[in-house]
Amino acid sequence: MDKGYIQVYTGAGKGKTTAALGLALRAVGHGLRVCMVQFMKNDRGIGEIRAAELLAPRLSIHPMGPEGFITGKPRPVDHEMARKAFDFARDVVQNGAYDVVILDEVNMAVHFGLLSVEEVLDVMDHKPDSVELVLTGRDAPPEVVERADLVTEMTEIKHYFAKGVAARKGIER
Repeated sequence: MDKGYIQVYTGAGKGKTTAALGLALRAVGHGLRVCMVQFMKNDRGIGEIRAAELLAPRLSIHPMGPEGFITGKPRPVDHEMARKAFDFARDVVQNGAYDVVILDEVNMAVHFGLLSVEEVLDVMDHKPDSVELVLTGRDAPPEVVERADLVTEMTEIKHYFAKGVAARKGIER
């Protein structure tokens, strides 16, 4: 790619990671190399991890979050995992091995105080021109939204989770 932009997928609605994966699939279809670093997630049995294995080495996904969800105050392990994921992600953005880098749920890592907005802005400001950078997660900081080239907000209008439907294999996980 001659010019890579910065995209943000945010909002309370479903579909942020799915949209980023759609972009990844399209990029791989055109011969681009894609790396997704997943903050806050560590389920290696989900569908996108299995699909990435089939599309390797063009697509790699690295789930680097702790087990389970953060439901209250983040634990020390949450901070450690976020730091490890961020350091890895920063290197991936800078090393030129990938055309598209997706920082999945990085906005939530900032929201929970696991990373600073300044760190994320620094990665955005210093990405190589040839790299397309995608940041996902609810509650994107205003500074990230301002600095991005494209921002999409997912809005929940109706969701069957509200009726007690759990995440379904092959659809939500």
